[in-house]
Amino acid sequence: MLAESGKIDRRELTRALLADRGGMLVIAGLGAPAWDITAVGDGPQNLPLWGGMGAAAMIGLGLALAQPERRVLVLTGDGEMLMGIGSLATIAHQAPKNLAIVVQDNEHYGETGMQETATRHGTDLVTMAEGAGIKRTMRVTRADEVPPLVQAVRGADGPFFAVVKVDEKSKPLVLPPREGAILQARMREHLLGPEAHLA
Repeated sequence: MLAESGKIDRRELTRALLADRGGMLVIAGLGAPAWDITAVGDGPQNLPLWGGMGAAAMIGLGLALAQPERRVLVLTGDGEMLMGIGSLATIAHQAPKNLAIVVQDNEHYGETGMQETATRHGTDLVTMAEGAGIKRTMRVTRADEVPPLVQAVRGADGPFFAVVKVDEKSKPLVLPPREGAILQARMREHLLGPEAHLA
């Protein structure tokens, strides 16, 4: 679970979060989280984002409100979460019990050249989430904290927000389908049945 750096291996983290996931739906922020959920196992219950930086948490909120009987996980990066930081106030206000947000924080913008993000210089996303009104939060820096994280993602009353400090090294790319319309349509059909495209 730990990389050579002593930080959490982000792909192993994803594997732990999605193992035996049942009906949990996953929104993945663009870049590494999208590649990771695809590497672990692509399918219609996944919606990896190819664009719309900053939108993952709000898409997750909409899905959680529309599907209150399903667990919804937003798996995203620190740069993407920083861009959509205002979403945390709306999520706290709406307070969906079935929504969890896990930020893979490698302290870099991994898709644009590994520029350092603000989390590298002291910005604390957990404190920001708590300030927005999210009451259930977690910081993960050690491998033995991953099982409690998985348990919280699967069962805690949400909204739940966690930051995991992950290793910054790149992983082999495993790309999902590129067409957003296909990704959206397959999840819609997964949730609503084969006649969903007629609605």
